[in-house]
Parts: sequence; structure tokens; C-alpha cells
Amino acid sequence: MPNPNTEKLLSLNKPSRGSRFATSLSSTWNHIKRDRQLLVLFLPCLVFYIIFRYGPLFGLTIAFKDYNVFQGIFGSEWVGFKHFSKFFSSDDFLLLFKNTLTLGFFTLIFGFPIPILLAISLNELRVKWLKKSIQTLTYLPAFLSIVIICSMVIDFLSPSTGLINKLMVALGFEKIYFMIAPEWFRTIYVASDIWATAGYDAIIYLAAVAGISPTLYEAARVDGCSRWKSLWNITLPSLMPTILIMFILKTGKMLQIGYEKVLLLYTPTTYEVADVFSTYVYRKGLIESNYSYAAAVGMFEALIAMIMLLSANFISKKAGGRGLW
Repeated sequence: MPNPNTEKLLSLNKPSRGSRFATSLSSTWNHIKRDRQLLVLFLPCLVFYIIFRYGPLFGLTIAFKDYNVFQGIFGSEWVGFKHFSKFFSSDDFLLLFKNTLTLGFFTLIFGFPIPILLAISLNELRVKWLKKSIQTLTYLPAFLSIVIICSMVIDFLSPSTGLINKLMVALGFEKIYFMIAPEWFRTIYVASDIWATAGYDAIIYLAAVAGISPTLYEAARVDGCSRWKSLWNITLPSLMPTILIMFILKTGKMLQIGYEKVLLLYTPTTYEVADVFSTYVYRKGLIESNYSYAAAVGMFEALIAMIMLLSANFISKKAGGRGLW
């Protein structure tokens, strides 16, 4: 039987809620004083995100209004989900969703493994001058603007002066008008994206490979493991946490295809396979000045991207026990 007097004494000695709050507040204040220099360094980053990332979120309210630039956000009429209903019932919705999902899926499936393979190949390469040359060539496109990248793609694929068509003619094949052929647009988009980003993305995996303890490879050699077995049993498992995190981030951005590259590459004959959410928002918002409708489409795209990010994180935690949070 519990002693009532003992319970009473324990309840008296137990700190009150107010006391616990004061203790927690005091501890937090001590941490702030201790790390004040680091917090001051972090302050510009915090201000930047508040002004340029979280502040503009208020403007998303125009998706639920008939926005008028003269009346402003507060003065515009509230219409609820009118623009969302209009978009979902339009003929453009299914086409845009299909094109965006297809381009994002192909970019993820074909583009995601390339930096991993490139990083592992560079790590296994023992000829230093060749390794540095390949690194330089693969990193170079990351320092070029998207306009230059697309201009080079168009020049390479030109039917009259393009290098690709010249090689095809030299080999006895006929010229292909790549830029106006709908069946080639997705291949061109994905291939150019891999070329432009693979070298830069490989830096992350190279850094992860550099963090693997050399003693693991030494122990593997002592046990008689070949380089292939060491790669399969040491390098890849050590890279797996980084691979999972990068996969989650890439999945979250799968539907967020930038409009700049699509606008620079597509033509009227390729609209049926090239038009995506971002180009549609650009046309509706900036060209046709239909700001509320464009905001509704952009919000829908962001919500789908968030759902995919959360789903990828959940699956990653269930499969490998690791995630972003």
C-alpha cells in the first residue's frame, strides 16, 4: 500500500509547471548568450529567408481571389476555389500533369544514377591526370548559364550545321530535325540535363566517398577482396545514406521543372509533349496577366511536390531507416 504521507512529500518536492518553464527559459537564455556570435552570423540568413522565402507566401492568397493590381491583395474580391475548379476542369490539366510527370520521372530515373556512377568511377581511377581532366570536363557545364546550354544543344542538333547530323550523314543516315520532332523532345531534355548537372552533383558523392575510412579497404584487401567486391560491400553501403537523402530531395523536385529550359528548347510543334506546369504559369501569369489563375496552378504544383517529398521521405525511412527528418 502506498504511503499517503510519502506521496504528499513527493508532490511538494515536484517542481511546479511555472518553475519548469522558468528553468527552461533560463537555460535557453544561457544558450543564446553562449552562442551569441554564431547567432549573429546566422542572422542575415534568417532575415533573407523571412523576407524572400516566407514573406512572399502571403501573396498566395491571390489564388483565392480575382486579383486586380489597382485594388491590391486586400481589395480584390474573394472567390474561393474558383480558379482551382477552372483549372481542374480544363483540357490543359491532364496534358500538363502528364508532361510534367513524364519529364520529371525520366529525369529522375535516368539522371539520378549517373552522378553516383561518375563519382565511383573517378574514385577508382588511378591515373591522376586523366582523373583531373575528366573532372574538369564534367564540372564545366555547371558554370554555364541555362541559355548557353540550350544554345549549344540547338547548335549541336541543327539539321544544317549541327555536329550530330553531320556525323549521321557521314555514316549514311538521313538528317533528323530534332528540335521540331515531338518524339525527340524528352530525350533531348533529359540528356542535356544529365550533361549539365551530372558533374556538379557528383561532387557530393565524391565527398562522401572521401569520408570512408581507408582501414576498411585495407582490411578487405587483407581478406582477399577484389576491387569489385570492395566497391560492392564497402563503397556502396557507405554511400547509401547520402544516396537516400539526395533521392528524397530529387523526388521532391521531380514536378518542379524550371520553365526557362523548356521555353528555350520547345517549339510550337512540340507543345503537346513539352508544355509543363511552369511554362503554363509563365504564359498565364506574365503574358496573359491572369495572376490569380497562375497562382492557383503554381500552388497546386507546389502541393503535389510537397506530397511527393513527404512520401519519398516516408518510404526511405521504412526501407532504409533514414530520412530528412
